[in-house]
Amino acid sequence: MSDTTLTLRRQIASADDLHSVVRTMKALAAANIGQYDQAVRALGDYTRTVELGLAACFRQAPPVGAEPRARRAPQRLGAIVFGSDQGLVGQFNDVVADYALRRLAELPGAAALWAVGERVYARLQDAGHEPVGLFGVPNSVAAITALVGEIQLDTEAHRERYGYARMYVFHNQPRSRAAYAPVGQRLLPLDARWQQRLRAIGWPGPNLPQVVDGAGALRALIREYLFISLFRACAESLASENGSRLAAMQRAEKNIGELKEQLTRTYHRQRQNAIDDELFDVIAGYELLTDGKRAQSNRSDEHGMTQPGPLQQPGSISS
Repeated sequence: MSDTTLTLRRQIASADDLHSVVRTMKALAAANIGQYDQAVRALGDYTRTVELGLAACFRQAPPVGAEPRARRAPQRLGAIVFGSDQGLVGQFNDVVADYALRRLAELPGAAALWAVGERVYARLQDAGHEPVGLFGVPNSVAAITALVGEIQLDTEAHRERYGYARMYVFHNQPRSRAAYAPVGQRLLPLDARWQQRLRAIGWPGPNLPQVVDGAGALRALIREYLFISLFRACAESLASENGSRLAAMQRAEKNIGELKEQLTRTYHRQRQNAIDDELFDVIAGYELLTDGKRAQSNRSDEHGMTQPGPLQQPGSISS
């Protein structure tokens, strides 16, 4: 077997191994999308409960979080950008980083950034924005809660120290199983239209609630609202990341299949050529041997016809 054929066999075996890895990663990404989508849906009832509590507080108190007109000069901004730690996600980190920087450039004031994921951290650095904090991307739904707690503690500490006027969060949001789009949300101060919408929510029971310790209850509910917002942003970002990885694995699976098919055709063609060459060698050898035997036979026949026999010696006298 020629070196070319052996090389093709090794390439086909490598393509098979890589195809198995891609299929495994594809199945894992699809399973992860399901659990993160389920986590987002599970937030629905809890979000509804928190919004009802906030609506009760807002109906008994003036709007909170509004910026006084005298303080509307450019101030520092805070922004949390969710990305990925791992590759094989296409333009996932570039899309969200570009979107966040474009949105922040439209706002007055300098921005302090927190990156969730080493890849988006590097992307922000390359764009000339050094993040003040880096968080690792959780690898399961259970780890999201711990991450959100770390983000809240770190951002609140910086906000108290530097007096950030506004806080934003940017992440990719799923549009379909393998498609996403970047979105942004202002976390603080609380949006006035959002508060007005909550005031208009009707209470599900016949009796209106009475809020005890209104200020304390409002702070606790706002903290829960921020937790829900960050949890949803993280879960949607993870679902989008796995959707992007799923799309990348689908493209890789298609390319590997086409490459394997091409290599297999080339291998069979090379193998067939080698078999044909061997058959031609056998046929040529057989013909050469046949011609040689035929020539030898002809020579033997000619020699036998010209050589005189013992009874026909020249000059012999018969009795």
